[in-house]
Amino acid sequence: MVRRNDERRAALVDGAIEVLAREGARGLTFRAVDAEAAVPAGTASNYFANRDDLLTQAGARVYERLQPDEATIARQQAAGRDRQTYVELMRELVGRIASFRTGYLALLELRLEATRRPELRKVLTERVRADVDANVAYHEASGLPGDGMAVKLLILTLNWLIVEQLTLPDVFTEAERDQLVTAAVERIVPAE
Repeated sequence: MVRRNDERRAALVDGAIEVLAREGARGLTFRAVDAEAAVPAGTASNYFANRDDLLTQAGARVYERLQPDEATIARQQAAGRDRQTYVELMRELVGRIASFRTGYLALLELRLEATRRPELRKVLTERVRADVDANVAYHEASGLPGDGMAVKLLILTLNWLIVEQLTLPDVFTEAERDQLVTAAVERIVPAE
C-alpha cells in the first residue's frame, strides 16, 4: 500500500534528488533515500511502488522546484520586449537552474538512466517535450523578439552552459558565462 503523507513524500523525493546528484542512479536505493530524508528504515518502500516510481517522481519534483516564483514571473511580464531584456531573462534562468545544482545533476542522472529504462525514457520525453512546448508558447505570447526555433536553440545552448557550470565550474568565469549568454541571445535571436 502506498502512503499519502504529502510532507513526508516530498522529503523522500527531495532526498532521492540529493542521492541521485551525489551517488548517481546506481546509488539510489530506498535505504539511501530513507537515510538522506532522516526517516526510519523502510519508509520509502511504503511511499513508492518501486524504484521506477521513485525515479519518475524525483524527475517531476526537480521540474516543480525549477519553476520561477510568482514574483519572477510578474517581473518578466512587466519587462521590456527587446533583446537586452531577453539577455537578462536568460541570465536569470541560467542562474536559477544553476542554483539548484543537485536538482540539475539529478536530472542528468535521470537522463542517463532513461537510456536503459524505456518507461523512464517515455516519462522524461513527455516531460521535456511539454517543457519545450510551454517555453515556446510563453515566448510567443510574451512579445519578445525571435521565434520558436530561437527558443529551442537557446534551450539547447544554455543547457550545455549549465552542464559546464555545474560539472566543471572553472572552465568559464562568471563574467565569461554572462558574455556567453549575451552572445547566444544576440546570435540566435534576430534584431528587432
